[in-house]
Amino acid sequence: MDDLDRTLIRLFADQPRVGVLEASRRLGVARGTVQARLDKLTRAGVVAGWGPWLDPEALGYPVMAFLTLEIRQAHAEAEGGAGGHESVAEHLAGIPEVLEAFTITGAGDMWARVVARSNADLQRVIDAVLSERGIVRSSTVIALATQVPHRVLPLLDA
Repeated sequence: MDDLDRTLIRLFADQPRVGVLEASRRLGVARGTVQARLDKLTRAGVVAGWGPWLDPEALGYPVMAFLTLEIRQAHAEAEGGAGGHESVAEHLAGIPEVLEAFTITGAGDMWARVVARSNADLQRVIDAVLSERGIVRSSTVIALATQVPHRVLPLLDA
């Protein structure tokens, strides 16, 4: 990735609706160059998407929490029980309030970031998560405020 790629990424991150023609004008390069660079960055997976960034709070989900899940180990499936990360991940993907989930190291096996309409609604979301037999137990931490929002652009300069 060179300086033009980084400048192009910053421009589209700051003004995602700028358009290829306007980006070429602002950067002083040919329209084809901008399009070719964007295509290359997309193929390489550097640019992962172009959709709108939605705010859960503005959509009516002001409560955010992190669930640490302990997962029944996969060998339990062979013994007739539910278990394994894949089945739990599939279950979590079916719950709209689960924004993302990660396999982790440490005391738990998986973290899930969830949102809810209220603290009372959070109980409904937790109950939906725990309805999967492959989850042995969970603990919940409610987020009070966002101190550093999700960001990736600083990695361009690292």
